[in-house]
Order: sequence, then C-alpha cells, then structure tokens
Amino acid sequence: MIYSNNNIINFYNIKFHNWTYSSIIKKISNGGYLCAPAAFPLCEIRKEKKYFQSLKNSSINLFDSGYFCILLRIFKKIKVKKFSGFLFLLKLLSDKNLKKKKILFIDPTMNDSKLNTTLLVNKRFKKFFNYVAPIYNSTKSYQDKKLFDLINKIRPKFIVINISGLKQEYLAYVIIKKIKFKLSIFCLGGAISFVTRTQAPITPFFDKYYMGWLIRIIFSPRVFIRRTIRSISLIKFFF
Repeated sequence: MIYSNNNIINFYNIKFHNWTYSSIIKKISNGGYLCAPAAFPLCEIRKEKKYFQSLKNSSINLFDSGYFCILLRIFKKIKVKKFSGFLFLLKLLSDKNLKKKKILFIDPTMNDSKLNTTLLVNKRFKKFFNYVAPIYNSTKSYQDKKLFDLINKIRPKFIVINISGLKQEYLAYVIIKKIKFKLSIFCLGGAISFVTRTQAPITPFFDKYYMGWLIRIIFSPRVFIRRTIRSISLIKFFF
C-alpha cells in the first residue's frame, strides 16, 4: 500500500510528489488541484471519506508533514524532501509569472481577507480577487452557487484556498468537477496566516528543521497539543 516510483510515492492510493516547485507548477498549470496534507488530517483518512476521496483525486500532494517524511524514511526506506504548504506559498508569492495572472483567494473570514489583500498589494499582485467562504458543514453546503458564479464571472487562472484542512480539499474537488473551464487550485490552508502573522510566526528556518509543530504548540497549546498527540497515530498505516 506504500511504494515509490519515479519520485511519486503512493500512500494508500494517494500520490505524493517529491518534486521541485517548477515541476509542480508546470504540471498544475494544466489544470487540477494541489493539496498539502498535514499529519493530523492525514491520519483520519479511514474515517473522513470525502477528505480521502479528495486527496486520491488531486493532481499534486505535497510532503507538508515532517513527521510523515520521517515515517517514510524509517519504515519504508523512502527518502523524500519536505515541501510544506507554507514554503510553497512563499514561492507563489515570489513568482513573477503568477503575479500577472488572475488569482482568486478564498478566505475564512473578512478580517483574514483584509490582511491577505494588504499582503498581496505589498507583493505587487495586480489581478487578485477575494471571496469569504461560508461554513461548509454538509455535503450540500459545498454546492456554493455564489462562489461558482464568481469563478465563472472572473475566470481566474488560479485559486488559492485558505480555509481549514479536511474542508478545503473537498471544496477544490467540487470546484474542479463543477467549473467547465481549466483552472488550477492550491489548497494551502492556514499557510498565508503564518505570513500575515495571525497565527504562530513560523519562519522558513523553523519549517526547514521540522519545528513548525513546536511553534504552533507554543502559541496555541490547547489546540495543537491535542492535534499533535492524535497525529502520532499516523504510524499505524506503516504496519
């Protein structure tokens, strides 16, 4: 159920890509969606069916979780390079080619949308749009007509989804199925909030050395201690 082939690691029919940024952008630019599964939601794939379905049907999955990378190396002798959603976002924000394209950012709150707008203006993005997502709490709620109408109206080349994991992936799956023209979606969750500093101030240094989880625990212990403990159960997929 876990094997490697040409820098693509198959994990229970979820394909993770041990690729460079340029290779990923080249593939995703042809349409589809990218996910960056963290350890906590990844260990829930047996229970969260819509999430599992979304990951299996995605075009690209990043090695966001350092813990997952360590487990692959220890138990399967598969060496991969961690490439988090946060690092991917930093590269997106510096990509001159993307700054010329129409991009829609789907944000969790109006306040996040305002902060993200300020960031994008400072990064010299010129053709970006924002949409504040409703609460997606049922399969029916993902049939977001207001969002679909906006996408069809502005026809973005790229969409960046900044809402929580376990939801954003299925939203991307629904959008790709619903929208008739070719577009590319990045499911990056809270990564942009690390840049705007509305969450834990994670930096490339902490991310590189697999310390993002520790920074999150320091700044939000009640939430992330519980998630970190539950993430340990990911190890059961290796036996």
